[in-house]
Amino acid sequence: MTDTLILLNTAFAILAAVLMIIRFRVNPVIALLLSASYLGMTSGLGVDGTIEAITKGFGDLMAEIGLLIAFGVLAGSLLQRSGAIERLIEVLLHRIGPKRMPYALSVSLATILQSIFLDVLVVIVAPLARGLGARIGKAGTPRMISAMAIGMEVGVVMVVPGIATLALAGVLGVPLGTMLLLGLLVAVPTTVISVAIMQFVFRRGWWDETKDEQPAPVDTEPSETGGGAGTATKVRTGRPALILLFAPVLVALALIATGAILDIAEVEIAPLSFVCEPVIALLVGLIGTILVTRRAVGKTAMDEALRTGFRESGQILILNGVGGSLALTIKNIGLGEILGQHFSASTAFPLLMVWVVAAILHVAVGSVSISAITAAGILAPLAPVIGLDTVWIALAAGAGSLFAIHVTSNTFWLLQSLTGLTTRGTLKTFSGSVSVASVVAIAVIIPLSMALG
Repeated sequence: MTDTLILLNTAFAILAAVLMIIRFRVNPVIALLLSASYLGMTSGLGVDGTIEAITKGFGDLMAEIGLLIAFGVLAGSLLQRSGAIERLIEVLLHRIGPKRMPYALSVSLATILQSIFLDVLVVIVAPLARGLGARIGKAGTPRMISAMAIGMEVGVVMVVPGIATLALAGVLGVPLGTMLLLGLLVAVPTTVISVAIMQFVFRRGWWDETKDEQPAPVDTEPSETGGGAGTATKVRTGRPALILLFAPVLVALALIATGAILDIAEVEIAPLSFVCEPVIALLVGLIGTILVTRRAVGKTAMDEALRTGFRESGQILILNGVGGSLALTIKNIGLGEILGQHFSASTAFPLLMVWVVAAILHVAVGSVSISAITAAGILAPLAPVIGLDTVWIALAAGAGSLFAIHVTSNTFWLLQSLTGLTTRGTLKTFSGSVSVASVVAIAVIIPLSMALG
């Protein structure tokens, strides 16, 4: 099997998956499995290798994020039923205002919330972003969701302790203090500029509610809070304070953040390390949320919220799992190594080349972390030759790895499931917005690297 044929097969498989889902309305689970099967069988894996990639990719991803998603979705369903999401939206709109809301959310996600595991962050923030979108005016839904996507993804690759950021710093030997300061210097303007661009684009009509959003669920119970679809709540008189409703989730996030700090400091305290693991922390948060929701709306409404959460989490888990199947199939055919052989460090524009390599790798492989680390590793040997600080290579690789996030990403399907968008709408708000941030980031990085050395 030639390298060229593998590249062509991969491109065809990815394009076919997108077309089947968008043009021919094929269920995403079926489309992704068909694409993974085609790619494995035509790229040298054979029957056994293809089946192994599909099943192992599904299982590995579920082992990594399955419980996190399930616990997060259940907690979100409980918060929705108790009226906490709707009440928080009212508070945020009153304190910050609709005009500044996308910027406030995006910068917060890119900076202070990066200690949270990305998929946990998506599960918790997506319902809030969609609720806010319905309240901030024209094209509010895509504006808020794109702001959320930009903030989360930029933070992951540029801001300590984002997962990919820590990996890049470790691979290239960049001191975490340097990565933190320069990462923030790049991430904040990148986030603000990218959000401003997408606000402009969506306000000018790049959105069709009938094609880009799924129909809103119909309320089956009367709401005493006056909330919109999906917020029906039977709230008792003397409902709990808003901070009490969110307290269990905030405790879970604080535990996760503590765990990240302990990892950076290389400190291990067995009992604390255990409860700071994201799965255990979210379990603690879920149990607490069950208790406060029962107090707020009663046992019957709480049980119904749990049943709703279990139904929703099943669909989300399957969709994410088959995304993992396609991603592992792509990895197993050796696409990353093939692309790496075609690039060298002999270029007059090293940072731009790092960005290009990371972008191409990401489009093909579908992993932000893998594409960023691979691109950085390919061109890292050039740094001492031209006197370029490796922190800029790390940031350029992170920027490139954000380009064209699409159907091979489990985060893509997670966000699509939780925000009520169609695949077409997710491509606009997630893939389009984060790709804009990728381009903006390298445009910020190059002049900064020249000015600061």
